[in-house]
Amino acid sequence: MELTGKEEGVHEQIRRRCVRLGKMLLETGLTVRALAKATGYSKSTVHKDLTERLPNVDVELSEEVAKVLAYHKSVRHLRGGEATRMKWMNEHNKARNG
Repeated sequence: MELTGKEEGVHEQIRRRCVRLGKMLLETGLTVRALAKATGYSKSTVHKDLTERLPNVDVELSEEVAKVLAYHKSVRHLRGGEATRMKWMNEHNKARNG
């Protein structure tokens, strides 16, 4: 008999959440921040689930997730630079047109 809802233990709910988040990350390639927003969990919860809890639940999945997270970490300076560039372009365009 499979338990659901309130009958299901908290630990099992966390395990399922970790796997669900890991699979979602691999399917979508979202950043931790975007994944957190899409799922309604905090960034801290998503990060902890993917980096600390998932290896204890599904080793193979956690290894694939770790690769995606490592890639995100390697390009985060580029994402930040691009965001700043876009911000200044938008402000410049507002000043010109406004």
